[in-house]
Amino acid sequence: MAHLKRHIIPKNWPIPRKGTTFVVRPTSKIELGVPILIALRDMLKQAEDRREVKKAIHNKLVRINDRLVRDEKNTLSLFDTLTLIPSNKSYRLTMNEFGKFEFENIKPEESFKKVAKVIDKKVLKGKKTQINLSDGRNYLIKDAPNYKTNDSVVVNLKDKKIEKKLELKKGAKVFVFQGKHTGKFGTIKDIDEKHKRYGIELKNKETISVLVSFLIVVE
Repeated sequence: MAHLKRHIIPKNWPIPRKGTTFVVRPTSKIELGVPILIALRDMLKQAEDRREVKKAIHNKLVRINDRLVRDEKNTLSLFDTLTLIPSNKSYRLTMNEFGKFEFENIKPEESFKKVAKVIDKKVLKGKKTQINLSDGRNYLIKDAPNYKTNDSVVVNLKDKKIEKKLELKKGAKVFVFQGKHTGKFGTIKDIDEKHKRYGIELKNKETISVLVSFLIVVE
């Protein structure tokens, strides 16, 4: 289906549930991101309607993660970067403390980097090791023991290589992307390996307990 009924849109989409009957359906899982049409028209107010968004895409003026957007249904996921070529403005998709997707302004050079979580690690034929990332990317790596599930990596979107590993450990900075503490940044203070829960100290010194599956290590 090309459209989605407005009353069943995900709660993390920052658009009203009342209005037109249908909204655009994204190309990936609807709860994991927002389609470029919603991003440009409703969130950033860079277009009046679908026609203007399609025209910008046709003229090759919109990039996600340093790749040209091909369709207004293409989806932006958490920490994806969006660049508008005419104005040279760049944004990163994040979440606020109300659990809604939002954009933060970033410098143009920052649009070439993205943080992603290691969600799986596999040994392939020939004893090669592959790590699978939260945004769908997969990488064959040499120093396999140094990468663990739930660590994060910084991907250089220009050369499509891993630039840095961000280890999940005490003192690491993390972002909560799911659950009742969604949208909060903090530092890991305690680790409960048995229950897979992490004690996170927020900026106001409050400590919260979060499941590791709800966390992503950030810079």
